[in-house]
Parts: sequence; structure tokens; C-alpha cells
Amino acid sequence: MIKLTIPGEPVAASRPRVTRRGFTFIAEPYRSYKQKIHEIVKKQYLSAPISGALHVQIKFYRSVQKSVSKVERRRRLLGVHRPTMKPDIDNLFKAVTDACTGIVWKDDNQIVSTKSEKFYSEEPRVEIYVEEL
Repeated sequence: MIKLTIPGEPVAASRPRVTRRGFTFIAEPYRSYKQKIHEIVKKQYLSAPISGALHVQIKFYRSVQKSVSKVERRRRLLGVHRPTMKPDIDNLFKAVTDACTGIVWKDDNQIVSTKSEKFYSEEPRVEIYVEEL
């Protein structure tokens, strides 16, 4: 099993934007986040891209909002209360899997099984577990 860790607050994938002239572009902060993941994963995963079927598990850890009470903060850090607000977990997953394409696996269509979870933490990060089936 391969384990990769991306430090920092997770960012969701956004839809491509289209200008009035018909040009398509990816808006910030997703563009820079995707590049950051790409560079970090390249440093952590030094093997050739996997070519077979994959199971990918991703855990997203986000910061607790500063506006919550101490009691609620503790509940969130203990996992009693989990993040139920935006960003959507599927958009978070897409951002990470797109950035890993060409490094960890040849194409993200190789992912045939997934598990994704959102948590609160004092150390925001993304943990990726990849298993070849």
C-alpha cells in the first residue's frame, strides 16, 4: 500500500471557466493547489506510475473554524462532529486524483474502488492511500 500526505488545507476542484472570447481556464485557488499537490506527490512517490486497477482511500483533514466554542471545538477534534459543509467531498477527491495522474497512476480511470472521509484537525492535510488490486 502506498501512503502519501499533502500538508495544508484541502481545496476542492472547480469547474473550468470560459471567457467572453471562448478561452477556457482553471480559476485560482484550485490551479495553484493542484500544482502544489503535483509537486509534493512527485517528491514522495518515486516509482513508475501504476498501470492496474486501484483502490484509493483519501482522508481530508480541515481546520476547525475559529468562531466555534471550546466545547464544540473539542467535539470536532475528537471526531464526534464531522465536517458537513462545503466543499463537497467529491470535488475534494477530484482535485487530488487529477493531480496524482501521471505520477502515481497513469490515468484516474484506473480507480475502481474508493473511500473518502472528511475530518477536523489542528493539522490540515490530505492523506492518500493507494492499493493495487
